[in-house]
Formats: sequence, structure tokens, C-alpha cells
Amino acid sequence: MTITDMSLKDMAIGLEEKQFSSQEATQEHLERIEKLNPQLGAYISVTAKEALAAAEASDKRRANKESKGPLDGIPMALKDIISTNGIATTCASRMLENYTPPYNSTCWQHLEDAGAVLLGKLNMDEFAMGSSTETSYFGVCHNPFDLDYVPGGSSGGSAVAVAADMAAYTLGTDTGGSIRQPAHFCGVVGIKPTYGRVSRFGVIPYASSLDQVGVLAKTCADAGTVLGAISGKDKMDSTSAPEPIPDYAAACTKGVKGLRIGIAKEFCAAGIEDAILAELKRAVEILEREGAVVEDISLPHTEYALPAYYVLASAEASSNLARYDGVRYGLRIPADNLHDMMIATRSAGFGPEVKRRIMLGTYALSSGYYDAYYNKTLQVRTLIKQDYDQIFASGFDCILTPPAPSAAFRIGENTDDPLTMYMQDVCTVPVNLAGLPAMVVPMGLNAEGLPIGIQLIGAPFGEEKLFAAGAAIEGPRIIPPLDI
Repeated sequence: MTITDMSLKDMAIGLEEKQFSSQEATQEHLERIEKLNPQLGAYISVTAKEALAAAEASDKRRANKESKGPLDGIPMALKDIISTNGIATTCASRMLENYTPPYNSTCWQHLEDAGAVLLGKLNMDEFAMGSSTETSYFGVCHNPFDLDYVPGGSSGGSAVAVAADMAAYTLGTDTGGSIRQPAHFCGVVGIKPTYGRVSRFGVIPYASSLDQVGVLAKTCADAGTVLGAISGKDKMDSTSAPEPIPDYAAACTKGVKGLRIGIAKEFCAAGIEDAILAELKRAVEILEREGAVVEDISLPHTEYALPAYYVLASAEASSNLARYDGVRYGLRIPADNLHDMMIATRSAGFGPEVKRRIMLGTYALSSGYYDAYYNKTLQVRTLIKQDYDQIFASGFDCILTPPAPSAAFRIGENTDDPLTMYMQDVCTVPVNLAGLPAMVVPMGLNAEGLPIGIQLIGAPFGEEKLFAAGAAIEGPRIIPPLDI
């Protein structure tokens, strides 16, 4: 086994027992990135010099018996929407192609303080708007299980880097499924925590009431270790919650005996591939065998979640992206006057999907349509949240669902059909509208050799039970057949 094959947990043990150094682990990851990234397109930028310096500092701490814990010296990477002081943060957009933040996001600051080694910044759909990582200004990202297929989005690079052993773990963001769907497509664990569990400070916003930072990792225990490190109240983010932070990695050993798990019929309706439903059935059998009680439930307003999400997310995007006007930072296209300069900058700086969502959102917020669309969406959001509140209040611990209607699809297959692309989010967006935690755990492969995962949804701040259930159904790691 090479260092890059290892889980975070095993890597931490190897470092502690001096089987290898952080510098060796980092160098091995950098060599793998150099070999694979030209074909996979997972990294937008690689910070080799900074990574090796951080690894050297970690080795010195360990030699002096001053290790900072299980993340110290572990090579990892960040979605390129997470601000990093002195390192470009582009959101995979021409608009921010040359933007370098003067400060760290809180989530990265937590990891840097824990001794993490940053390998680089990861590819994504432009401004996190997409389900395939095909809208990136820096090029398409490819699924390591088959280069002709997408890795999911918008955190596609984050999932690919973990699946292809180009990082021990990564951070992504999830606005409507952008961690969970790529985890499903690439055969890795992905956790989107409760809204407010992780600070959003320094994360460039798409839809502020929906965005949440989360983790992609090789195992549930690895994801739990990282989530614990980045969680907590932050004075820089008023929406972050002062909730106690459990030991998520320890929760993976608790088992599921006595847990009550719901299967919502609305998520298993027509349109879900048979192979995914078969893995869902297998997950149910595992959970019941381990002592959980699985029952059918109903979430009646689920059918309204997708249209509600796209109105709400687009409206918030229209507001958040108004700041990119060519005046203060980012791209500027010169023109004869301010008006023409703004038009030219925004026309050149944003890609087609971002422009589409800005226009949808601006329309929904416009005079005469605000009540019909935006306000109505807020009412639907409340009804969706009430559905989940009632289920969890009645004693259920988590809900088991498919993560998407299908496994990965071919690159280019849905680029000319936005509605089909948006349907990829049908199983994930209700979670964001309700502000709940959810996890995707890999289960197996379909007939084409593409990964299939299963989604677990929890009560607010109920991540501990998700890790217990996720670890129960977690099998051996699914490794891509990389013939590159």
C-alpha cells in the first residue's frame, strides 16, 4: 500500500509511528497530482511550495512531540470557493480568475491551525452553479471511474481528488446537493452538515440561506474527524450555531441498534434507476440486520422542493453576484463609460449557466413577480421543513433515500438541457431547504462500473446518528480503475 492509498486515520497512525514523514506523504500526493490531474482536471491550482513548507513544519512539531492532532501533516485540498490568504480563489470563473483573498475562511483557518497541509484548490462548477463540473472556466472535470463521465457537481473536483487518491480528504460546499451528488458519482463519503454547524465566513456565497461547507473523505470515520475540526460557533458568521460538537469519528463505532429509520415513498417514485433502488434495498437489509427499525414514511411536499429551490437559490444568487461589477475587484473590461463597463464585464466574466440563474433570480425578485414567485417559495420552504420536523418529532432518527435519480452521466449529455440537469438535484435539494444534515455513503457499482451511493438525512444537529448509520452500511472502499 502506498501512502496515497491510505485513509486519513491510517495516514495519521503512520505519521505518529514514524513509518513515513509528512514531507514524504505530501511529495507522494504531489507526484500523483502531477501524473493524474492533466486527465482528470480536479485541481485548478497546486500549491506545491506551500504544501512542502507546511509538511516540513509538521515534521518538526512531531519530532519535538508537539503534534497538533490527527490532522497534523495530512495532505488535503479545498474547493476553489473557500478563501485562502495569499492563494488565488477563483470560483472557477473568469470573473475571479486573478483574485487573491487577503484573509482565510474560518473553515480553512481551523484546519491550518490543526496542521493541515494544503495541496491546492479544486475544480468546481462556476460559482457552484451546476451538477456536473462542466461549467468551470478552467475546463471540465472527469470521473475517475470513466473519463467520459462527469464527476457530479458542483464540488466535482473535491470528490475526484479523494476518489483518485490526490488528497486524503477535501472540503466542498453544498447548496442543493453539491457535496452529496459528487460523492455518489465518485464513490466517496460526503457529509453536508446542518446549516450553521460550520461557519460560512470566507466562503464566496452563491445562495446564503442554503450554502454549507462539508467534507468529502474515503471513510465515514475520516469525514467525522474533519467535520469535528471545522465545526463550531464563529463570531464572523452570525448564522453559525453554538451547539456542542460530538465526537463524530467515535459515533462510527456506536452501531445502529434501536435506531428508527424512515424510507420516504416520495424519493422512490418513478425516475430512479433500478440499480440505485437495489442498493437502497440492500442498505435497508444491512440496517435491519444490525438492529435498526426501518419503516415507511411520507414527506408530502417533496414534489415542490425542486422548483422552490431553483427560484430561491437563483434569487439569492442574483443578489450575491451583483457585487461583481468590474469596479471593486475581479475582472474589469474597459469601456467608454461606467454603464458600458459593467455590461461588458458581467457579459465576459460570467458563463452561460451563471447568467441563466442571475436572470431567473432577477425576474423572481422583480416588481409584480416578487409575491408570485419569491414569497410563494418561502411558504413552500416552510411546508417542506414542517414535513421533516414532524417525522423527527415522531421519533425517527434518520431518513434513507437515493442520492440522485441516476449514476454518473456522460460529459456533454445534459449541457443543452438545463431542466434535465436540474433534475439531478431532485433528491438533495429538500435537505438544504430544511437546513438539515445529510450524508452520502458509497455502496457499490452499477453494470457500467460506475459508483452508487445512498443518502442518509438527519434531524437538525443530528450528524452523530448519521455517522453511526453511515458506518453501518459502509463497505470496503470503492477504488477507481485508473488506467492513465
